Amino acid sequence: MKTVLITGATDGIGKQTALQLARHGWRVLLHGRNSQRGEEVVGEILDEMPHAQVEYLNADLSSLNEVRQLARTVLALTPRLDALVNNAGGFFPQRQLSRDGLEMNFAVNHLAHFLLTNLLLGLLQSSAPARVVTVSSVIHRNARLNFEDLQLEQSYNGTRAYATSKLMNVLFAAELARRMEGKGVTSNSLHPGVVATKMLQSAFPSMQGGSPVDGAATSVYLVTSPDVEGVTGKYFENKQIAPHHPLADDPEACARLWEISARLAGVG
Repeated sequence: MKTVLITGATDGIGKQTALQLARHGWRVLLHGRNSQRGEEVVGEILDEMPHAQVEYLNADLSSLNEVRQLARTVLALTPRLDALVNNAGGFFPQRQLSRDGLEMNFAVNHLAHFLLTNLLLGLLQSSAPARVVTVSSVIHRNARLNFEDLQLEQSYNGTRAYATSKLMNVLFAAELARRMEGKGVTSNSLHPGVVATKMLQSAFPSMQGGSPVDGAATSVYLVTSPDVEGVTGKYFENKQIAPHHPLADDPEACARLWEISARLAGVG
């Protein structure tokens, strides 16, 4: 049985991704930051599929220490990890700092997944072929990256901060693909579509969204489809390779973001 870890899987797109992968027969490690909600989702899956293997893991991704503990839990819980879905995300309209003193869009949407993925890379490689799937957004195409002000200390705008973090997702996925070339681990990013989630209502209250079921479709496709076996370093929309921000094709920019992230996350 293949095993997948999905971050932010207690609601919206993440929950639907967990449900669909459980239906595909995968063992699902379901992450969230509300244990009561997490156990409810586990119960929902087991009500539909009594023989499913699904476990809930609790962690607040705004804390690097909790990200490290999440990785330790995964390493103790499973001898293999066939896929990692970096799905969790947040939108913070006002500038807030995490417990580590980091801007929250940067901390939750980018750096937490950068750290988690790096801590699980050994397990992913030993489980090869394995896949890393990072949920970005089409809004990343409108973002710009100022390496002198990645956390928007000079001038903060919530939508810009969110878009910047989604651009970082795409650059991270591209650089991970380069670093994992020939090692049996693929890395792709995606836009799930405009989906009616709590985050959409918070970030863009006037915007109408589609179903979380549809929003999970590309993530599930990238985890399971034989059509993308060996495909890496791409950005997808509607299960198709789509144009991404040109910065993701700049090896120097991708490597620079990786190096800054590694320093802030304490990754060797």
